[in-house]
Parts: sequence; C-alpha cells; structure tokens
Amino acid sequence: MATDHDLDLRGRLIRSLGALREMLPGSFVERQRKCGKPNCRCADGKQLHTLFQISVLQDGKLKTIHIPAELADEARQKVELHKRFQEAATTISNINLRHFLQRKAEKGKS
Repeated sequence: MATDHDLDLRGRLIRSLGALREMLPGSFVERQRKCGKPNCRCADGKQLHTLFQISVLQDGKLKTIHIPAELADEARQKVELHKRFQEAATTISNINLRHFLQRKAEKGKS
C-alpha cells in the first residue's frame, strides 16, 4: 500500500532528478599497470601507473573509454549519479506499483 510517506518520497526523488542531467552510464574503473618502457619507474612492478576508465555497454558491446587523470574525479561522480538515478527509478516504480495495486483493490471493493 502506498502511504503518504511513499508519495512524499516519490515526489522528492522526482524533483531531484533534474540534478542528474550530467550522469554517465557504466562503471568507473581505476587500474594499475606497467607502461612497458624498460627504464620507467614502473618496470620493477612496484610503482605502477594509474589508469582511469569508464566501461559501458554500447550497441550490446562492452566499450572502454579512457579518462585523463584530471577528469577522473568528475567522471567518477557522474557515473555515481547514474547509479543514484537507477536506484531512484526503482524506488519510484515500486511506490507507483503499490499505489496502483491499492487503487485496484479499492475499485474491486465497489
């Protein structure tokens, strides 16, 4: 049953979606690796280079997008926004279902 609390939550979530217009799909990935240059600091395997990527499905295929270090925090935040959007959409849908089923049950009583 959809309660007033549920409907208030749904309204707050819907109003917050405007803040999510910058979201990015996929997963943010941080990797450590050697560059392959024999004289580099990473050659001994201890001081590896950090790479940032977003992994995303495009046209049914996994695509990896390399992210420059100076954009890594921004990309991480935008991917997190997408996860928040998905969670909000699930919550809103569940509230709507409870509300719909409540209305359906009330119609059946009359």
